[in-house]
Amino acid sequence: MASQPPMHRARKRFGQNFLRDPGIISRIVRAIGPRSGDRVVEIGPGQGALTEPLLEATGELEVIELDRDLIPGLRVQFFNYPGFVIHEGDALKVDFRELRGEGPALRVVGNLPYNISTPLIAHLLEAGDAIADMHFMLQKEVVERLAAAPGGPDWGRLSVMAQYRCRVDSLFVVPPEAFVPRPKVDSAIVRLVPHAEPPHPATDERLLFELVRQAFGQRRKTLRNNLKGQVEADELEALGIDPGRRPQTLSVAEFVKIANHMAERADA
Repeated sequence: MASQPPMHRARKRFGQNFLRDPGIISRIVRAIGPRSGDRVVEIGPGQGALTEPLLEATGELEVIELDRDLIPGLRVQFFNYPGFVIHEGDALKVDFRELRGEGPALRVVGNLPYNISTPLIAHLLEAGDAIADMHFMLQKEVVERLAAAPGGPDWGRLSVMAQYRCRVDSLFVVPPEAFVPRPKVDSAIVRLVPHAEPPHPATDERLLFELVRQAFGQRRKTLRNNLKGQVEADELEALGIDPGRRPQTLSVAEFVKIANHMAERADA
């Protein structure tokens, strides 16, 4: 067993809310299903609420922690685990392909600060081939956007980016009272499993994501307006896509179809 962590005041600039509820912690660990031999990386271990059960299950764990004040406590708390490794720094700057090296694909977990969750997920999606799966606690509305279906109010740029690269499963909601201090919003657990191959591969992924960014620039406008100068209405019609549709009605496959047409046109 690890020793108890010293008291630490949550720091607002890091968006820290420490998980305290033992029942929620157990449920998260069961959802992750860590096993001996897994290469697990925890982002933002905080005071070790998830760290301890993950270490007990795997015997080895790497953590990435930005708050220098927490690191001495983590070293003391888990001193008796030789397989415990701390990477001090910002997860947004970590090269996860380099971190994986020649070893097995990483299983990435974490209670992500609300203020960096979206850019961090985008950063991790770029390293999808180095990652076996991801389990994150996020603001509930971010999970709803990640797991949304086309046509709904939550379907947007983040939904398309995530679902192009991953299978996304919204698992369960975590109430504010599970944390200290209490956040003002509900949280939720999400699982992202990178596709070995995208179900709808894009010829040029950068072009695809730029297209999606432009399409969702003004959600209430139609594709005819949002994509003007990039793809004309008659081109969309030739692809079987009504230019009068709004971007939130298009599926991942339809965005890829448009992007692949643009790439083919550019090469012609």
